[in-house]
Amino acid sequence: MLLSKEDIERLERVGFSREDFTVTCEDGLTRLRNVGEWCYFYNPAEKKCQVYEDRPLGCLLYPVVYSIDEGVIADELCPMTHTVSKHELKIKGKILLKHLKGITSEVASSSI
Repeated sequence: MLLSKEDIERLERVGFSREDFTVTCEDGLTRLRNVGEWCYFYNPAEKKCQVYEDRPLGCLLYPVVYSIDEGVIADELCPMTHTVSKHELKIKGKILLKHLKGITSEVASSSI
């Protein structure tokens, strides 16, 4: 899951350290860290997200994701994919594309 500067700052404001929940990849993009098979913020014992109210925008939009091969799609790995209507896919897809463009702009401006 890609994280924007805003996502990271929001999670830091609620008490988390970016060093704990992020991974910066060779391409300069910052992603949400996984611990084993789970997201850093997922509590498997309670079966819930620890930061649900402050979760990253990509989590809010899920299961709408961007595929390099297919564009905006509903993630087939999600058991709730069937609940995403064409209208929801269109609306969330527009938000997702804007979000991804913003993230890539952040990376490009920070590497100058």
